[in-house]
Amino acid sequence: MFEINNNGPMYDPHAVQPMRDELTYVGFNELLTSADVDNVLSKTNDETTFVFINSVCGCAAGSARPGVSAALQGKNIPDNIVTVFAGQEKDAVDTVRTKYLSQFPPSSPSAALVKNGEIVFMLPRHHIEGRTPEQVSELLQQVFEENCSKEGPSISKEDYDKLVHAKMCGSKIPLN
Repeated sequence: MFEINNNGPMYDPHAVQPMRDELTYVGFNELLTSADVDNVLSKTNDETTFVFINSVCGCAAGSARPGVSAALQGKNIPDNIVTVFAGQEKDAVDTVRTKYLSQFPPSSPSAALVKNGEIVFMLPRHHIEGRTPEQVSELLQQVFEENCSKEGPSISKEDYDKLVHAKMCGSKIPLN
């Protein structure tokens, strides 16, 4: 009997590409494997790492991605800015959730600030839902001001002003 690969992407990779591009445009690096996750999140070099679990859901499009993008245009930003995509690179997301965020229920979108392998701040989905992008950004900028020393913004104002947020509804994205 053959085994079906359940680790492949849940959604059509072409359909979710704009959601990835929105984040990489503002400076996020994608972590695509468990090894990528461990290489970044296990560091004990006193650097801060912001990890965002991306998603196709409406609150990711409406509040989370615009909010985190705006937060990275502030005075202080994390040393490392990374993302994994729920429903796409399942092993990478699972590693983030089980190894680094195990004390929190799995949620996407969500975001965490990590330093020396420890969670400094966690923003789960239920704290994103119902908030505007501006509220998400203000909250994260406060966290960055308190915990990060790298000078922002992540990209120039001119480039940021050209950013187009991916607003596609997840329910319309084809399953793979």
